[in-house]
Amino acid sequence: MKARLKWVDGVCFVGETGSGHAVVMDGAPEGGGRNLGPRPMELLLVGTAGCTSYDVLTILNKARQDVRDCWVEIDAERADAEPKVFTRIHFHFVVTGRALKADAVERAIRLSADKYCSASIMLGKTADITHDFELRED
Repeated sequence: MKARLKWVDGVCFVGETGSGHAVVMDGAPEGGGRNLGPRPMELLLVGTAGCTSYDVLTILNKARQDVRDCWVEIDAERADAEPKVFTRIHFHFVVTGRALKADAVERAIRLSADKYCSASIMLGKTADITHDFELRED
């Protein structure tokens, strides 16, 4: 896997992924940025949510669960001192579908957290990561 990062100015950068997609990252005005894009640590959280969601949806699909919608609300805390690593991350999954089985959703989240999601397993080296979910009938 390869990527490229190009400095624009101040604390603004454009990252390009190996698959050819670009993302702008910038800092807050009080930190010298112009707020043109998300902060790098925000992208790390969103990327991790994407990684685990991919796993969860793939597992639920294989379990023949009729999922119609899914999102993850993320709440995280960082250390006060440098390096300001994540110390706590909570993923709250909201899964909407028809006749969803809670045990299937719980299993999918557990498998992602314990076995498949490289990003959350890596972040788990510094952060206490927790998960919960709610089911909504479509």
